[in-house]
Amino acid sequence: MSTATEPTRSRAGTRADRDTHFEVEQFYYEEAALLDDGRYADWLDLLADDLDYWMPTRTNRLRRQQALSIAARGEAAFYDETKESLAWRIRRFDSGMAWAEDPPSRTRHLVTNVMVRHMDPAEHPEFTEDDLQVRSAFLVYRNRLEREENVFAGSRTDVLRRVGDGLRVARRTILLDQNILQAKNISTFF
Repeated sequence: MSTATEPTRSRAGTRADRDTHFEVEQFYYEEAALLDDGRYADWLDLLADDLDYWMPTRTNRLRRQQALSIAARGEAAFYDETKESLAWRIRRFDSGMAWAEDPPSRTRHLVTNVMVRHMDPAEHPEFTEDDLQVRSAFLVYRNRLEREENVFAGSRTDVLRRVGDGLRVARRTILLDQNILQAKNISTFF
């Protein structure tokens, strides 16, 4: 039996329970469906207003230099976006002025290896224990025009913020496994 003086156990940094894990996986499946269906305005609703969406470039380095293989903040990045800048990109798609996406690409987003932990406010004071740090792997297939095919593989580290009864992406760091992209453009969201 619990007493009023018994301290509440902290969830900071602990693995999420299976219900939360299931909720996160369903969130990602919904997000993938929105992106694959080209419903970008609806996808924006899954993003927090203070979103940080970042995909740094990477280089091949010797083992002893692996810490330098991923570009640091302020260095080269494929994406360094806010919710507002992503909304601008989406408005551009809808305007017909984004020639790289007219006709639009067909994509298939696959998300796997989802690992969910509660945020630790001691390490990240801007978040609470209700917020979640999620690492996942992805594979994005893109086909455009008649013969152009691209496959992007990598990992994402997200911070999902609980908002009411739902989740929003507050931070997303995307790390591609490729360091040289064979694609003619990168107009796909991850």
